[in-house]
Amino acid sequence: MPRETTATETKAMAYGRRFQKVFDHIHQHLDEELSVDVLSRVANFSRFHFHRQFSQYAGIGVGRYVQLMRLKQASYRLVFEAEARIIDIALDAGFENPESFSRAFKTALGQTPTQFRKDPAWQPWSERFQLPALERNTPMEVRIVDFPETAIAVLEHRGAPALVYDTVQQFIAWRKATGLSPIATSRHFGIAYDDPAATPPEQFRFDLGGSVTAPVPANPQGVVNKRIPAGRCAVVRHIGSRDEANLGLSIYPLYRHWLPKSGEELRDFPLFFEYLNLVPQVQEHELITDIYLPLK
Repeated sequence: MPRETTATETKAMAYGRRFQKVFDHIHQHLDEELSVDVLSRVANFSRFHFHRQFSQYAGIGVGRYVQLMRLKQASYRLVFEAEARIIDIALDAGFENPESFSRAFKTALGQTPTQFRKDPAWQPWSERFQLPALERNTPMEVRIVDFPETAIAVLEHRGAPALVYDTVQQFIAWRKATGLSPIATSRHFGIAYDDPAATPPEQFRFDLGGSVTAPVPANPQGVVNKRIPAGRCAVVRHIGSRDEANLGLSIYPLYRHWLPKSGEELRDFPLFFEYLNLVPQVQEHELITDIYLPLK
């Protein structure tokens, strides 16, 4: 029989839910005032103790957390919105002028905004944003679906997970240059051959893909033709950041809790993702990802 939840665990979960309200509020209002007074009221905590409570719970001060989230959002825009002016990105991130934005950005990431836009150093970027993962606070609803065979154009990423965004940039450049698998009308996929938590970085394999209606010809970017096979899949929807730690909050319960109880067996095809929207078209907390676990 499953172990009953203790009173202490129930209180801890309730405490965590109050903090989740704070994190949700931060992510949804990055362009607004996010003072200790405002955030302590969101969770109904005393403002005199909130800063220490937040630091203890998140492992980082509230002001620093807010600034990092704003800089993270700005970094996406710098790379993936080439037409956006740096001054507009700075103002949208809550900075009074480009100079203060540039100083904060370089202090946090080791590059100025201009340098990051031209040649983003994704490895240090990833290390700076490795914040403590939060517990999943919504029920995990698993659906069983029949996934149809789907032809995709793929750019294979081989190497450290932190460098996946280099591959993302190359794949986007190929899509724009060729007009094949257009971003606006195609489906977007990722195929995870390896668990990044258990694989040496240099051996990590991940495919970035977009649906196509015809075979892709040879190209200098190295985009190749592949197919996601038809078959039954368990699907769970993940809302929010696609960072490794956050996706894990939806992936690992599938294996740890759902699969042993389901009686299902896994098919010989990797876990894969469908990205239903993309940054910077939406903010990170609005990202929707369907996680597919292939079944026999």
